[in-house]
Amino acid sequence: MNVLINGQPFALASSATLLDAVVQLGITPPFAAAINLQFVPQTQYPHTQLQEGDQIDLIAPVTGG
Repeated sequence: MNVLINGQPFALASSATLLDAVVQLGITPPFAAAINLQFVPQTQYPHTQLQEGDQIDLIAPVTGG
C-alpha cells in the first residue's frame, strides 16, 4: 500500500501497522505519531492498522530556547 510519511511517498505491506512503518523507517524515540492529523499513543502503534493513502506524521520534539 502507498502512504505518505512526513509528506514523502512510502510503500508498505498491505497489512502494515504503525509500528511496522516506524520499524521499517528506523525511527528512534523520542517522537510523536499522528495518522491523518489524529494523535496515536505509543501503546497503540502495534494495533493501529494503516490504510491506503494514510498521511503519517512522525514528529521529534524540539528543545532549546
